[in-house]
Amino acid sequence: MSKLRLNMSMSLDGFVAGPEQSEENRLGVGGMELHKWLTELDAFEETHCEGGGKVNASTPIAEGFFENVGAGIMGRNMFGGSGPRGTNPWRGFWGEDPPYHHPVLVLKHHAREPLEMQGGTTFHFVTEKIESALEQAKEAAAGKDVSLAGGASVVQQFLAAGLLDEMLISVAPIFLGDGARLFDDLGDARPRLEQVQVVEAPGVTHIRYRAA
Repeated sequence: MSKLRLNMSMSLDGFVAGPEQSEENRLGVGGMELHKWLTELDAFEETHCEGGGKVNASTPIAEGFFENVGAGIMGRNMFGGSGPRGTNPWRGFWGEDPPYHHPVLVLKHHAREPLEMQGGTTFHFVTEKIESALEQAKEAAAGKDVSLAGGASVVQQFLAAGLLDEMLISVAPIFLGDGARLFDDLGDARPRLEQVQVVEAPGVTHIRYRAA
């Protein structure tokens, strides 16, 4: 059965992005430090046509991000904020060859035509509720899993609704002090989780949870 999965890096004080986020600084002040463990890996650099990075206990974690994933979901801000419209609509933050290589549903307030990119990624813009977006994503995934990319507010909506099946939280040993906190705004929801894996690696601890 298709699962909804989340992979996200988080600070010790619970933030997934720092303060003062902007289009020029999408992860806010200090936010890039959350992903230092990932960007130093050979597995990451290979996807950016470089290679020559590190191989350590985080390598299989990174390699598994898109394993058995057939579609994704993300919020408007993660795609690229509002961006310009009109005759030359905004194509997002991800360049012409995004790393997903599968359909990605973008949650938006305004409809627009699908955006086909290089490498097999097509962004589909969805104005319906999250339940409908998940249903469409699972159909697009054709039996494979769906990856929930974020940002924090989108994750909170799916978590509060009890729709998230698995979370892999990569905890970096830093304090950001402010920004986007992952587990805020859950309302009365108290998701029950089962810890199923812990991987200690240089500069990060990976903790995998499954919905109980």
